[in-house]
Amino acid sequence: MDWGQRVGTIRQWARGGRRAPHKPLLLLYALGRWQREPDAGLRYSEVEQDLALLLVRYGPPSPTTPVYPFHHLQSDGVWEVRTEHGERSPGPTATALRASGATGRLSPGLRAALAADPPLAGRLARQLLVTRFPPSLHPDIAADTGLAPGWEADAPPGPPGGTAAAAAGRGRRSTELRREVLTAYEYRCAFCGFDGAPAGRPVALEAAHVRWVAFEGTDTPDNALCLCSLHHKLLDLGVMGLDEEGAITVSRAFVARGDSGRQQVLALAGRGGGCTAAGQPAGGARVRAPARGAGLPRPTPHPAAGLTSDTRCPRAGRRVVGAGRPVRDGQAAAVAAEGAGGR
Repeated sequence: MDWGQRVGTIRQWARGGRRAPHKPLLLLYALGRWQREPDAGLRYSEVEQDLALLLVRYGPPSPTTPVYPFHHLQSDGVWEVRTEHGERSPGPTATALRASGATGRLSPGLRAALAADPPLAGRLARQLLVTRFPPSLHPDIAADTGLAPGWEADAPPGPPGGTAAAAAGRGRRSTELRREVLTAYEYRCAFCGFDGAPAGRPVALEAAHVRWVAFEGTDTPDNALCLCSLHHKLLDLGVMGLDEEGAITVSRAFVARGDSGRQQVLALAGRGGGCTAAGQPAGGARVRAPARGAGLPRPTPHPAAGLTSDTRCPRAGRRVVGAGRPVRDGQAAAVAAEGAGGR
């Protein structure tokens, strides 16, 4: 069994270019637990809060539940659920999972493969992170799912049939993209204008994908912004985004208790004004458009786009395009469709 291929074909709910992260998060959590306790099962009533917190941090902005992945991941051949009486999962409801003592484990075949080759856990975790989430979130997700140190040392997996040369080519392309995007934006963060360069070397400036490459985004300048590391992370988390006119949006879920957080995030809401070539939006923030004609990326929905009703923007309540976490469209039935793709 090629477990890398099996993990790579896990089915996720998807609609309009957006995909739910529920199954990958559960599998990462299960791999992390296996590394610490290979023989332990994950009783739903005991891990429900942990899984719910992962979904709060990396899932949709609207209410959701770990019930869906706990039940539906069984159909992907990497997970099994048994009740206290040895029966299969009683169904995708929290009440039934709790009452039956439902316990999940990695599938027997996967557990046997991991026992024979323990580093496989790190390789599979790395594969899930690289193919399902943006790089800026990898360390946080790894820590929150309990992955053992060393997952980052494994080489990024290529596509089916890919080669080491192809992987190296993608690495070179990422370096070239950063250079192109930073040059186009004249080495300034498009959100806050940060342009620090000790000894003439730019620091904490990154090429941020508007649509993640892991979710069919292109690795090209027209799908990227030059952002400082802070605003890149907030973009990927769905805290910040762009509306249809290129103005900055901020999620209502973001809370800042001090002046620094308010100034660096909340005060930027509504600024940008389309980022015209003049580079001087109405709000007064210095947000430059690309100087080399690359053009501001269209605010196409991120794989996480879904912050339409969960954003703060002082412009007449305008609906916005989010730019962060993989989400569903806000309807509970739609997330159940994640399992429909895997039932």
